[in-house]
Order: sequence, then C-alpha cells, then structure tokens
Amino acid sequence: MEIQVKIHVNAEEAKDVAERLVKNNLENKLDNYLKKFTTKDDAEGTIEVKVEKNKKELFDWVVSATLDGEKFRYSREDYKNLDDLINHLFDHFKEELSAR
Repeated sequence: MEIQVKIHVNAEEAKDVAERLVKNNLENKLDNYLKKFTTKDDAEGTIEVKVEKNKKELFDWVVSATLDGEKFRYSREDYKNLDDLINHLFDHFKEELSAR
C-alpha cells in the first residue's frame, strides 16, 4: 500500500513549512509505525493535513488519517508556533500507532 498525503494550507507563508514538517515527520518519526499498514497489498491509506490561519493570526490544525480502515484524527486551535504544533500532533499520532 502506498499512503496518499494531502496538505491543505490557507496561509501562503505556512505552506512550505507545513509541507517540510509533514514530510519530515512521516519519513523520520512515523516510518516504522506506518510499515505495518504499507506491507498489506490491498490496504488503502490517506493522511490529510489542514492548516488554517484564523482571525487571531494563529494557526488551527487538523490531521486526519485512514489506514487500512482505521481512522485517526487530531486537531488543535490557536497555535502561534507552527513547528511545535505540527510536531505535537504527529507525536500524538505516533503514540496511538505504537499502541496498536
């Protein structure tokens, strides 16, 4: 299985940062945890990341994933530091994957 990654960003200044950090987290933090899903030939996987800059000039984030029928969702609002926010949400994703 190949996992499709979709990134949606409404703030141009956050686009490159979000893409880089999502890629880094998937390749370095979650790679071993995602292997159990990617070894199944008939499995399907999608990870979707949404970043929005809100009216307070802070970031709202949602990471949702479907891996071989299992669903995961993490969200946070009103974060100033985009790096910390992205890494924090992927830490939660990693913890949940490690428990399965």
